[in-house]
Amino acid sequence: MNEILLINVSGPNRPGLTSSITAILARYDVAILDIGQAVIHNTLSLGFLVQLVDAAESAALKDLVFRAYELGVEIRFTPITEADYGDWVAQQQNERYIVTLLGPRITAAHISAITAIVADGGLDVSDISRLSGRMPLHPDHRHDRTCVQLTVGGHAPDLGQMRSRFLHVSAEQGIDVAFQVDDVYRRNRRLVAFDMDSTLVQCEVIDELAIAAGVGTQVAAITAQAMNGELDFRESFVRRLALLEGLPEAVLAQIAARLPLADGAERLVANLKSLGYRIAILSGGFTYFAEYLQRRLGIDYVYANELEIVDGKLTGRVVGDIVDGARKARLVEEIARRENIRLQQVIAVGDGANDLPMLSIAGLGIAFHAKPVVHREARQSISSVGLDGILYLMGVRDREAQD
Repeated sequence: MNEILLINVSGPNRPGLTSSITAILARYDVAILDIGQAVIHNTLSLGFLVQLVDAAESAALKDLVFRAYELGVEIRFTPITEADYGDWVAQQQNERYIVTLLGPRITAAHISAITAIVADGGLDVSDISRLSGRMPLHPDHRHDRTCVQLTVGGHAPDLGQMRSRFLHVSAEQGIDVAFQVDDVYRRNRRLVAFDMDSTLVQCEVIDELAIAAGVGTQVAAITAQAMNGELDFRESFVRRLALLEGLPEAVLAQIAARLPLADGAERLVANLKSLGYRIAILSGGFTYFAEYLQRRLGIDYVYANELEIVDGKLTGRVVGDIVDGARKARLVEEIARRENIRLQQVIAVGDGANDLPMLSIAGLGIAFHAKPVVHREARQSISSVGLDGILYLMGVRDREAQD
């Protein structure tokens, strides 16, 4: 008869410790059913789920106890019944999810609140890992964000309620909480589509043009209504654009040269390109500025509105169809087809109400420092850190990313 045993080893970590323990298991031809290891501040937690034959059990356990003593670690043995093992194996059919906590600092209060929601929702935490780098006691600008990732599984009868509670904790405690299905698409995204204004750049370009034209207050008021979903984007766009009639074309170059990129934008795009992602700008703004960013950052696709210019001045109109929310979504689908990928492999990022259509069809739709209506309706959001926080939602660790 064979016995199933859970072996837990804990204590100071040292090179060769795992090898030393497994060498004993190998000597007695022990079958390893599962294995896990974690090290926190040079302290080891190592676990084996093993199957031993009766003839080897006594000698193997004796040798393990002696070796643990020599290594200065503790060892514990827990018998597992076949029924319990069978139940554990069956659990691999459960749904798996990734919960990502992201903010300037992640505290015990944050972890407590999130894990309580997970437990109340019928899920169990199977793994917790830190994606951000090790935090010094006195952080500087290079250590201004923390990310912890939880792998959870089980059967959640009401995912909508869980997401709502995560959103509440996010707003109340000033952190971002992302909740994703852990499937093959999460690990195989291929395209990222960005809005431009207030996403890739820290301003609304049309507002900057309006200031130069002396109509800044009027245009800013219409922009705010549109981004909050209080005004149809097309109507607002036509009204704002008409106020720019007569603005000299030379002003465009001046504004483009001083466009402030979003915090973390260059780092994010550089990492995406190094990983082979295709990158698009889908903007309700203007091609002049989107193409400027395309040259600066190395963007693959640009779709925006072309300003009509006659005799060196803006006419207050655009050439061709307006890029609104519905067209952004169609463009995401078109580019995905062109790249021969599924929509589940697309990441879409935006901040305004006109971005919601593309956020809703993408495999990972992210509201970035978004307006309240977008923050509520988007499945994921980032408000506490820069644009490169998206790397964490992709599962990229700081040590794997380029700085």
